[in-house]
Amino acid sequence: MIAPPSSAGPAAYDFKASRQPMLWAVAAYSAGILTGTYAWRPISWWLGAAVFFTASAGFVSARRAGFAWTLAFGTFFLAGAFHIQGRAASNHLDTSILPYADRRELTITAHVTHDGRLQRDDLGRYRQTVDIETEAIQTPAGNAVPLHSRVRLSIYDRTAETTASIERSMEMLKRAAPAPLRYGERIRFVGKLRSPRNFRNPGAFDYQGYLADRGITTLGSSNLEDVEILSGFAGKRISAWRSRIHRSIIAKVHQLWPAPQAALIDAMIVGDEAFIDRDTRVDFQRSGTYHVLVVSGMNVSILAFVVFWSLRRLRVHDFAATLGTIACCAGYAFITEVGAPVWRATLMCAVYLGTRLLYRDRAMLNALGAAALALLIFDPRQLFSPSFQMTFVCVLIVAGIGIPVLQRTTQLYKLALANWDSSDFAAHLPPKVAQFRLDLQLIASRLGLLIGKRVSAHIIRGAARFLFACSELLFVSGVMQMGLALPMAYYFHRATTIGLPANLIVVPVTQLMMPAAIVALSLGYISPVLAKFPAFLTTVALSAITGTVRGLGGLRLADLRVAMPSHWLMLAALATLVFAIWSSWKRLIVTAIGLTTILLISLAIAALQPKPKIRAGILEMTSIDVGEGDSTLLITPQGRTLLVDAGGPIGPGGSQLDFGEDVVSPYLWSRGISHLDAVAISHGHSDHIGGMTAVLKNFRPRELWIGLLPPSRALESLIATAQCLGTKVVRRWEGDDFEFGGTHFSVLFPPRNWFVGDKPKNNDSMVLRVSYGQSSILLEGDAEKQVEHRVAALHHPTASLLKVGHHGSANATTPELINSAQPAFAVISVGSGNSFGLPRMETLSTLAQSRTRVYRTDLDGAVTFYLDGHGVRPAPAAPE
Repeated sequence: MIAPPSSAGPAAYDFKASRQPMLWAVAAYSAGILTGTYAWRPISWWLGAAVFFTASAGFVSARRAGFAWTLAFGTFFLAGAFHIQGRAASNHLDTSILPYADRRELTITAHVTHDGRLQRDDLGRYRQTVDIETEAIQTPAGNAVPLHSRVRLSIYDRTAETTASIERSMEMLKRAAPAPLRYGERIRFVGKLRSPRNFRNPGAFDYQGYLADRGITTLGSSNLEDVEILSGFAGKRISAWRSRIHRSIIAKVHQLWPAPQAALIDAMIVGDEAFIDRDTRVDFQRSGTYHVLVVSGMNVSILAFVVFWSLRRLRVHDFAATLGTIACCAGYAFITEVGAPVWRATLMCAVYLGTRLLYRDRAMLNALGAAALALLIFDPRQLFSPSFQMTFVCVLIVAGIGIPVLQRTTQLYKLALANWDSSDFAAHLPPKVAQFRLDLQLIASRLGLLIGKRVSAHIIRGAARFLFACSELLFVSGVMQMGLALPMAYYFHRATTIGLPANLIVVPVTQLMMPAAIVALSLGYISPVLAKFPAFLTTVALSAITGTVRGLGGLRLADLRVAMPSHWLMLAALATLVFAIWSSWKRLIVTAIGLTTILLISLAIAALQPKPKIRAGILEMTSIDVGEGDSTLLITPQGRTLLVDAGGPIGPGGSQLDFGEDVVSPYLWSRGISHLDAVAISHGHSDHIGGMTAVLKNFRPRELWIGLLPPSRALESLIATAQCLGTKVVRRWEGDDFEFGGTHFSVLFPPRNWFVGDKPKNNDSMVLRVSYGQSSILLEGDAEKQVEHRVAALHHPTASLLKVGHHGSANATTPELINSAQPAFAVISVGSGNSFGLPRMETLSTLAQSRTRVYRTDLDGAVTFYLDGHGVRPAPAAPE
């Protein structure tokens, strides 16, 4: 901290780090939460130990203060373990609705707990997602059961599903959108309930836990025509006011700006991401600027700065300005409905402003520790939230590294610009700063001969301040990008290689855009004419942001994906972050060493790929759980990798998931796989190729294997993407035999002269036999009886392991093929509770008669089989 000059003598430039007891306290509390989560002990054990440590700390505090502090931090550790286990024991979801979550048709009365989100696809179909709380359920038997449980309901527009003509499609696109459901409205609908299900692959997103954190235990679906709005209101009035204000602001945004810009403003300012498409999200993620797209700590800090600065310029007292700023931030958090992230930032801002009133500017780390401790006491589960961790790390980097370094560099040299006309002020400055001041004054005096003394002084001081501000922004942005390398790799599997230049442009522009947008919205309620100029400024700023994001995010360098870092690399990253914070208060040479280590470890995270989790000398086949689609990973004895299919949505309606990005890629990254040698598509149906585009971009395979190519926009787009990425497209035909990574591949279908239809169909499927020693695998795709009869009659394939065709449908798995293959094991890729009734009993019966042991992804999750050349050993994923 730089002490100001005094009349008694020169300034004291004391850079000694202040004590940070609250930071150590939250570290101990967090360690306790982790221990309590993974090392269970009786709650009474933690409580008794905490009481003992507290009493011991009080007893020795007068004699041995250092030991007393150690005992006190031990108390925080035990309190964290006690808290997380006590909360787990008492926090149970209401599961009384689960017996009705069996996909039977029910009549349900409920009320809305969160405004509906309306979406429209390219065919003009509307879908609305809304959170509700049930009031009563009427069973098929006619019994009405009072039941209060939260459900996430999807309301579909089924009327468009029968659309057959172009004229009818155009009519659907022109019709008006249905009104979204509002908070507190009571509804009655006919629908079906089901339990949420995770994709049971290592590395999969915990969707059940995500819903459970919001009190939701079941999912529901209903037709738009089967939803009836009832009279009355149910809910809290304050929440209804908040929803009304939120909707009003959204409507005003769409009144002042056109749709593409309004969607971005909704997300950046109001926290409503309903109108943001997936491609826009990916652009911001690739450029390392995704934090700008969502309401986060940066929004709160910008708002706090603008409000506090404005109040102080209006000569409002410091205390009143602080309270007003905190009140504005709290109101903003209340209106946005974002939840924990923005409230977390508001609390941290309030703590910082409060400590500022106490003249504790040096204790920013202490304030950070106090805010984090308060948040964890409120909800200890936040410790495991990526949002909490990244927010904490960001502020920690700024407070622990950025501020100490800048205080001894740019902030110190900024003193040379103060009291410019004073002739003796330089005597109060350190020699290097005083010399810098004299050099600037000399330059200003020479320039003053041409343009005047006063003007030259303003130019020189302004240029110096601008360069200082740019260097500070560059330094802080760079250190934050380096410090966030580990969480970005761990949670998002991205190395933000262009995050620094992108943020240097986007962050300052956002600081201009947000106040302009708020002013435009405020004036828009008075007169749209008054709002035109700030709305225009907002548009210009948005254009600069989106241009930067798309320009830099479009570079190939920006699309660097990384696998899960090794445990040693993660520990090294944490250690270097701690070392960099410690070294920031030491001599500049030590500080430079600390910054160098954090730079090197961030480069290592991006460049050093972990060792894949594979078994040498073993042929591995894993059927990945992708629901109702298909995706199979093969790893050869020599370690070469082949992915056959990548899942996808059923039919043309699409899905909110990108199966390649959200399901298949996380599994591969969890295995330490960052590159694929080859990928193959069995045929052109969406549930097999829907995720392959993301896989091509994420893993850059050398080859793409394809068979028949019927007319298909999806297939053409996939091949074009592969060629653009430099992936070689290889056609595989019946009769092809080749070696791949120590295994022998035989293509059993399709022949070159096979009839190609006018669209993809199941019998286009490529059939592969993979052999290693005396063991082999038969992969069928969605081949049906016609193809199976041909394969069995012409090739007589044998197989130790069968990948069952067409997800266990009755139109595949013929007795002829099974009698020829005689598989010891079979695996069926099938979705849980699917509407097709798969796998069919006929198929299971055929396999049972051949004494084939069957595994299913809907029951067993991802299933791995190890073939050692003699036999097969199955290893299904752990059950839920």
